[in-house]
Amino acid sequence: MVKQVPQHGLPVRPEQLPADELHETANLLHSAALRLLRRARAVDVGMDLDGPRASLLSVLVFAGPLPVSRLAELEQVSPPAITKLVTALEAAGLAARRRDRGDRRVVLVSATAAGRRLLEQGRAARVGAVADLLAGASPAELGALRSAAELIGARLD
Repeated sequence: MVKQVPQHGLPVRPEQLPADELHETANLLHSAALRLLRRARAVDVGMDLDGPRASLLSVLVFAGPLPVSRLAELEQVSPPAITKLVTALEAAGLAARRRDRGDRRVVLVSATAAGRRLLEQGRAARVGAVADLLAGASPAELGALRSAAELIGARLD
């Protein structure tokens, strides 16, 4: 059994979960990831996009072009909500719609060159914010974080 002690301002494991090393680690990682994302998002003001629009633009840049229905699934919103977001990105010149050549009933959405540039600028700012947070970490600490990130990334594939 692992003793619950708050670490670095991170909340202790929810009582409904088993008191073992796996769940303690998962809890700490979850809480730290949320705080890290919050810190990184603080630099998004330069993108002039709210969270849902920035998230959708990211999907379009890294996974697009995609049908509107698939975008709604990925962003976990209703089709009308995704249509509204796509329309907003399109009006800003960051996304474009076109009919699928293979099936004219399907509308594909993709990021424009301006959308890609904006997302990359935002991503660079976020990565810079995370790098600032990690400044002063030892090579061993950076290696451990890199290994953890690679492990998590591989399991998310």
